[in-house]
Amino acid sequence: MTELQSALIGNSAAAPPAHIIEGLEDAIAHQRIEGAPHTIYEELWHAAFWQLLALDWIEGVESSYPVHNEESFPDTADVTAETWPALAERFLAGANQSAAIAGDQGRLDNVVRCTDKPGLPIRKKSVRDLLESTAAHNQYHLGRIVLLRQLLKTWPPPSGGETW
Repeated sequence: MTELQSALIGNSAAAPPAHIIEGLEDAIAHQRIEGAPHTIYEELWHAAFWQLLALDWIEGVESSYPVHNEESFPDTADVTAETWPALAERFLAGANQSAAIAGDQGRLDNVVRCTDKPGLPIRKKSVRDLLESTAAHNQYHLGRIVLLRQLLKTWPPPSGGETW
């Protein structure tokens, strides 16, 4: 497994994503903590949103870039439509798809078209750049999820995680 693949699905800079989100019930995933801007569910939904956008671009689908950041977080209808287990499964499927692409060395230097905010031109990035950005973004939000789990006294997860 390459370091990029490990950053996407493995035990790289932190516990594997599958461990970070395991063992949570819907109620905990949706629990609000005073002072925290988002729930665990919302953090993961946001990461899954951007991960899918990057995967679309890699596959040649010019999906729309959100006009405002709030569009990359779930609204009430989104939350109602997808349970926590379904969201976790969707996120992990996207992470695994990203890792599989990262393992295809012949594809990493391919340049793909990426949409931007309305009125801005199409950007061009390598598949490697998109996957590195996805890994960094996922790790950022997974770190926020770890902190929320710590505050909710649900850390470490059943498969273990860093506790120091």
